Amino acid sequence: MPLKNHHTGKLISFEGSEGSGKSTQMARLAKHLQTTGREVLTTREPGGTEIGEQIRNIIVHNLKGDEMTPETELLLFAASRAQHVRELIAPNLAKGVIVLCDRFLDSSTVYQGVARNLALDPVNQINQFAVGNVMPDLTIILDVPTEVSLARIKQRASDLPDRMERENIEFYEKVREGYLLLARSMPGRFSVIDGTQSEDAVAKKIWTEAQKVLKE
Repeated sequence: MPLKNHHTGKLISFEGSEGSGKSTQMARLAKHLQTTGREVLTTREPGGTEIGEQIRNIIVHNLKGDEMTPETELLLFAASRAQHVRELIAPNLAKGVIVLCDRFLDSSTVYQGVARNLALDPVNQINQFAVGNVMPDLTIILDVPTEVSLARIKQRASDLPDRMERENIEFYEKVREGYLLLARSMPGRFSVIDGTQSEDAVAKKIWTEAQKVLKE
């Protein structure tokens, strides 16, 4: 299916370390947008589609997950993303829906490219191949210090922590740095928000950023 360049919808992605508050804030923005009468779709990566959710299960909960190579992980994320864009995101954007996505291609740049030390050229090429020409209109990065991120993961890990949550502090330090570097390199698309502020304060800033994009 060819991906159209001109869509009336908007794609807003949420990025950040585990425990940065992405899911909470995405739900709040969705609610706020709905009150203004806009049609909203919330989705996540990896996942979002039946095929994508099955791939997510392999990435996150596979018993042999610790044997997964960074290259395999990258390609699985990309496979989920390719399906997600074509089956769900692109058709909804074409209908004028505002799509909010919990993680998108920047996660691969940071998690596999920076934190897992894969060369960025192939990561970017694979990303590009997966998304076609569907890029976020806005990417919100919720930035929290690594200690805060790890403390929040521990707090919520009543069930077994998944593979990404079991990573060490150096890994998450690299993830955080990777996101901040990315934001500095593309200030037009990224908005970095301090995730240690109150939930309301964060939501207010996100709303301000979202409105700028929606007016375009």
